[in-house]
Amino acid sequence: MTFDPSIIRAFTPAGTLRASINLGNPILANRDASGAPSGVSVDLARAFAEQLGVELELVEFDAAGKSVQAVSEERADFGFFAIDPLRGKTIAFTEPYVLIEGYYMVRDASPIRCNADVDQPQHRVTVGKGSAYDLYLTRELKHAQIVRAPTSPTVVQTFLEQNLEVAAGVKQQLEADADQAPGLRLLDERFMVIRQAMGVPISRGTAAANALNRFVEEMKASGFVAEALTRHGVVGASIAPRGGPELA
Repeated sequence: MTFDPSIIRAFTPAGTLRASINLGNPILANRDASGAPSGVSVDLARAFAEQLGVELELVEFDAAGKSVQAVSEERADFGFFAIDPLRGKTIAFTEPYVLIEGYYMVRDASPIRCNADVDQPQHRVTVGKGSAYDLYLTRELKHAQIVRAPTSPTVVQTFLEQNLEVAAGVKQQLEADADQAPGLRLLDERFMVIRQAMGVPISRGTAAANALNRFVEEMKASGFVAEALTRHGVVGASIAPRGGPELA
């Protein structure tokens, strides 16, 4: 892709391209053996900076809410987020590049057998503060109480320490945590599909948003995203289908 100079300026008001990286979603961003940020999100950020022909700065956060806030407040120029209407008030999202499933987890002895059993007044559901499933379940659950862990990776720890009834999160993260804490099980069906996209502050304009969307579509079509998922050993995430029309 080639970019008009006005698009490059829209993405680099501070002189460098600042990418908001959420390390609280280890499926898409984590640290490698040297401690440096690594993952699908980081690969996409580097590819976008290369196409723009600018220097990249990774701005790291340990939780989705902090990452969203950085882009909303223009302390970062773009980021990687699950699409959500509340976030959409300040961030223009691309079409998703991968789809990830959200699941519930309970103890083996729990009477909760299916998703429909969760939304009861006596149940407390642990979520990562500001995560996509926090926002979604805050809207959808009418009776159960939501308990917010500081970050998504601490959901199961909070669930266990506070003896709560349900943990909610990304399927792969819950499965990994369950392997370390016997006596836990995932319910048999997802409660949501998390649509992971890139996003830019709405204030940067429609042209910038459309340019970022074209980049995402190119990365999906070229096989870049699929190769990145394989390279980083990500399982259980699927490539999102081709998106819709650009913003008007």
